[in-house]
Amino acid sequence: MNKPQIIAWLLEGDVSIQYQVWRDLLGVDKKILQDKIAAGGWGYQLLSKRHSNGHWGDRFYQPKWTSTHYTLLDLRNLNLPSKNEIVKESIALVLQNEKADDGGIRLGPSTTQHSDLCVNGMFLNYASYFDTPEKKLQSVIDSILAEIMPDGGFNCRTTRSGATHSSLHSTISVLEGFTEFQKAGYTYRKNEISEAIKSGIEFILMHRLFLSDRTGQLIDKNFLKLSYPCRWRYDILRAMDYFQYAGLTWDNRMAEAITYLNQKQNKDGTWNLQAAHPGQVHLIMETAGKPSRWNTLRMLRVMEHFKIG
Repeated sequence: MNKPQIIAWLLEGDVSIQYQVWRDLLGVDKKILQDKIAAGGWGYQLLSKRHSNGHWGDRFYQPKWTSTHYTLLDLRNLNLPSKNEIVKESIALVLQNEKADDGGIRLGPSTTQHSDLCVNGMFLNYASYFDTPEKKLQSVIDSILAEIMPDGGFNCRTTRSGATHSSLHSTISVLEGFTEFQKAGYTYRKNEISEAIKSGIEFILMHRLFLSDRTGQLIDKNFLKLSYPCRWRYDILRAMDYFQYAGLTWDNRMAEAITYLNQKQNKDGTWNLQAAHPGQVHLIMETAGKPSRWNTLRMLRVMEHFKIG
């Protein structure tokens, strides 16, 4: 397929895909499509799974991936309208009931002292996107900034096992959260957040997105697999899609990752869903091993932003 044919194929997908194709690839922000996300397709199906107590799944973080936390993250990534009252009510419940002693978001009733850094980053991402009052998020910001590491990144295991090196998983989640917080127009600890974003991006680039900064070897083969939804897990397409969203300019340390991503393109111009993270789900958006609209859309907007190909 040529690019117009690929665009046409993408536009046959769920309304959330259609909306992002028009906005990111065709340059038209069709709000009428965005408004339909809650009324049909994947967005409607996820919203319909909400319980009368305001949660999804069993509770805030259990089980993966049907909990309130991961459902809210999915709804954010579908680009549900930010004013959605159902989602805003559920976020307010989380802030009311799930705060840890350090001001971040805890994983469950038994974890009262320390929050989880990765969850804080993901929570900040969707809470900022859905217009949560800035004051309500300040303690979450404080808890994240308190955990920045000397190498410029973040690691959720710091408070659990005393990790001394940052994690790409944790760092990308924090970067997405901080960037969404700033895109929402919030200004709390603005300069410190900007510096943390810079150092976190540098941490990823220092690893050329997937290679050890000490040995130059592949850190984890799963970093090269294209999965979606990403959940808490890092991979090179998630990193590149974040870089385009954050408005970065090209850096030559991205080149090796782009080479791998290009090699994964099918002859018809699409990219497959290579793997799905195991766990309970509300719905199956796409089938592993088949052409993926999510991955194709994300790759095309990366290529558009960085003028690749």
